[in-house]
Amino acid sequence: MPLGDRLFSRAFAFRAPYFASIRPRFTVIEPDHAELVVRDRRRVHNHLGTVHAIALCNGLEAAMGALAEASIPATKRWIPKGMEVAYTAKASGDITCIAETDRAQWTGDDPDVPVRVRGEDRDGTVVVEGEIRLWVTEKTAGRR
Repeated sequence: MPLGDRLFSRAFAFRAPYFASIRPRFTVIEPDHAELVVRDRRRVHNHLGTVHAIALCNGLEAAMGALAEASIPATKRWIPKGMEVAYTAKASGDITCIAETDRAQWTGDDPDVPVRVRGEDRDGTVVVEGEIRLWVTEKTAGRR
């Protein structure tokens, strides 16, 4: 579909309005893997002129949310319960935010599902990395 990634990205931000602040541009959404780009714009800069740490976290969380929706079985629901990140390099330029899981994490009985996240610059340098922890449970009978 022409402009498909742009239309989807806008619809995603409409559904979760806070993400519109970073204008995510989704490039990959599939089970256990999602990627989006946070473009280098003044709106997402910090006082040093690099991409702000919270803009990076927003990008990581948006990628995780798309991954979760593409990965979770229809009988389950998810909610984020924590995030730990480390800023490993200056975030200059466009940043690709990546979220990854393993298939078995979604089908097991353990409600704790860690999602690996990282942000890379155009050269592939990791500028932020960490984990977002999800709480995944069965949907109640009335919410399927």
